[in-house]
Amino acid sequence: MRDEEVAQYLQNNPQFFEEHVETLAQINLPHPHGGRTISLSERQLLALREKNKELEKKLREMITFAQDNDALQHKVHEFVVALFAARDLTTLQEMIPHLLRDIFAIPHTVLHLWQTNPPSAEVLAFADAQAQPVCLHHAAHDTAAWFGERAAQLHSYAYLPLHVGSETIGLLVLASEDKQRFYPEMGTVFLQRIAEAVSSALHPYLAR
Repeated sequence: MRDEEVAQYLQNNPQFFEEHVETLAQINLPHPHGGRTISLSERQLLALREKNKELEKKLREMITFAQDNDALQHKVHEFVVALFAARDLTTLQEMIPHLLRDIFAIPHTVLHLWQTNPPSAEVLAFADAQAQPVCLHHAAHDTAAWFGERAAQLHSYAYLPLHVGSETIGLLVLASEDKQRFYPEMGTVFLQRIAEAVSSALHPYLAR
């Protein structure tokens, strides 16, 4: 009889355990960590303990994730409040890189507004095609040159298209030497909030 058939029989006949209590009590199994043998009940207890450890680990991970999200929410709020302290476009453009560095510890930031820095056709098409921020391990098109001599040390990028309605008004690019700071599979919810805040702050200063 195959193992699968034995397992299926026991599942289909739960009364077997009631009718053979003595047999169950006599069953000894190898200890999962080697050494002595243990009873079936001890093995079940060990399995429950292992499962509890896994659940506790997942709970700790969920708590840490929630705490990280809460801290990030606070940073986004701080960033938004600071943005609207600017009173002109020049000040706002100077503030944004400093705020991103000081609040989010993002070391390299470039803000390009089409009004003052018209992009290449490729970059314009790239920005127009993005409905939300996109993270890459390489610079898109000719944007590496925007970082000057620092470009050679950069290994991860976050591209935040700036929109006013359906129109793209510019591109905010965040970069890091750390390849894992921004990566293609990462969530972009908070990056999207940053992009929306920057777009809203810039909107009143752009020519119509």
